[in-house]
Amino acid sequence: MSIIKLENLGKSFENNQILKNVNTTIKKGDVVSIIGPSGMGKSTLLRAINFLDPPTQGKVFFDGVEINKKNVNEIRRKMGMVFQNFGLFSHMTAKQNLCSAPMKLLGKSRHDAEEKAIELLKTVGLAERADFYPSQLSGGQKQRVAIARCLAMEPEVILFDEPTSALDPTMVGEVMAVIRNLSKTGLTIVIVTHEMSFARDVSDRIFYMDEGGIYEEGTPQQIFDNPQKPKTQAFIYKIRNFNFEVNSPDFDNFEMLSGIDDFCFRHAMPEPIAKKLRRIAEELVVNIVAPKFEQCSLTLSYSEKQEKYAAEVTYPGESVNAIEAADDELAVMMIKGTAKSITHSFADGVNSLVLSV
Repeated sequence: MSIIKLENLGKSFENNQILKNVNTTIKKGDVVSIIGPSGMGKSTLLRAINFLDPPTQGKVFFDGVEINKKNVNEIRRKMGMVFQNFGLFSHMTAKQNLCSAPMKLLGKSRHDAEEKAIELLKTVGLAERADFYPSQLSGGQKQRVAIARCLAMEPEVILFDEPTSALDPTMVGEVMAVIRNLSKTGLTIVIVTHEMSFARDVSDRIFYMDEGGIYEEGTPQQIFDNPQKPKTQAFIYKIRNFNFEVNSPDFDNFEMLSGIDDFCFRHAMPEPIAKKLRRIAEELVVNIVAPKFEQCSLTLSYSEKQEKYAAEVTYPGESVNAIEAADDELAVMMIKGTAKSITHSFADGVNSLVLSV
């Protein structure tokens, strides 16, 4: 059964549309990680779900009930949120931070609230710091207190907004360990994170966000091992690209070659690989494609994760493999002697030659 359902969800800030037509469901007990480049609306999606930034279009349902201005406070008690910057009350101890909301909003007695607070602080490994103030805690400890405070409201869902982004790298592990333990309890968790290995380990589903919505979703195995869409592949495989457009046979080939050298240097490519990419570009673009087709586009790609290198040249016209049709036999010989594989394809009036090295 779904506990969160989004229908055509959209969010705009003035004339800037961040989210558009987001549709998905999250089942009870699911652990969902939201990943993707910065600025793609991941945190905005969480805040729209929780109505901290109410959506400007579409609907959000929680346990079958549409969230609106009248019931949002009631539903927020069931859907807690942990932020990047902890949000603890600086004038309260860790224990007091955990007791405040249950006493005011749930009507718990001080005794019951304090008893539960100590239990939760034990869960996150901080019982001995119950009487410490936030200023006396490390960043990782503050975030663990923030998680315990969220749990004190006995939520059915917890939304985590990049809970480790403000932490020193040495403290990330302690917070991840707490969330990892929570993921095994049956609690519904939605987490925005840049920790890819963590997302893979704890999640039931992965949302990759781009183009204003959930660009691709699937199991961790599907998203991390076999992403289907180009932007997901580029993100997961850490693909870096170099592009160069040719609009005339008399183009500035020294500019192109200089750009290739810079691209290879910036990504610390091995010298033999850099030489091969340069040779393919020089022979294929300068000596074969540009003189005959005049216009073409060169793309070099490097996958940091897969350690794969490739060059693609596209050019318009009828379907023709420029290498096989070339008159420059020396250039063809050098290309074939350099590339591991050569693939030609044709679609919508555009030829594509992909060469792996």
